[in-house]
Amino acid sequence: MFDIKSFYEAKSVRDAVDALVKDENAEIISGGTDVLIRVREGRDAGKSLISIHNIPELKGVEMKADGTIVIKAATSFSHLTNHEIIKKHLNMLGEAVDQVGGPQVRNTATLGGNICNGATSADSASTMCTLNAMAVLEGEHGVRRVPVCEFYTGPGKTVRERTEVCTAFEIPRSEYEGWEGKYYKYGKRKAMEIATLGCAVRVKLSEDKKRIEDIRLGYGVAAPTPIRCREAEKAVRGMAVSDPAIYEVLVSKALQEVKPRSSWRASKEFRLQLIAELARRALYDSIRLAGGEVVHWEENEMEAEK
Repeated sequence: MFDIKSFYEAKSVRDAVDALVKDENAEIISGGTDVLIRVREGRDAGKSLISIHNIPELKGVEMKADGTIVIKAATSFSHLTNHEIIKKHLNMLGEAVDQVGGPQVRNTATLGGNICNGATSADSASTMCTLNAMAVLEGEHGVRRVPVCEFYTGPGKTVRERTEVCTAFEIPRSEYEGWEGKYYKYGKRKAMEIATLGCAVRVKLSEDKKRIEDIRLGYGVAAPTPIRCREAEKAVRGMAVSDPAIYEVLVSKALQEVKPRSSWRASKEFRLQLIAELARRALYDSIRLAGGEVVHWEENEMEAEK
């Protein structure tokens, strides 16, 4: 049973905002894969639901004249994965959201819902952080843009106000052109699994493909919120891709920045192992995808043993 006070299908973003302002007990619902679970479990029982699921202006992917990619908030994961713009320019994001739940969930769940739910386990969150994506929020006082990296304030909490609607996410050309990346998710099973840990790495190599010109490292479930490991990024920036030490430099710095905890899914100690191992794998694959000459991290260990 779902204890819902009322259900209203908004005709537009402005209509949804007005409905939220009028009813202090109302909240937004789009795909419903998170909200309806909270209602069923009693956490959001008795709420009024304002649906934005069928608002045309909130669906789709487009590229602006300046190359900025705009992903509308109510775009489903399945649509994202299969969209030509995503496959050509943001394939890493398409692969990340393709690991969410099963086909039924991916056909319904939306990018906006996944981010706005505030869960550190959201498969899209760490990738969106490494893309320096901007969340676009529209409320009764106008429109504002917030970096996804600054969107989370705590477990299940974000900067989005109750009367605001997340309408889109913007990714400038400079954040994807010349970049390659990889997202790794660890779960106890391959399908229908909430991430035990998620790791996203993106790299931009020098013109000769010999050095890491820039790098981004993001995690999910490595802290109370999705995080970027900026000190780890700073330490690896400029290093040669042929230097097997880059993996341990990245990992050693990342381990100083993360704050994993023990839960029924995994212990803190196991998550620390995953934080290290997934970062190595994602960096290796990112360099390879970017056209660099990959050197396995174990070669550094073999050199040390000589």
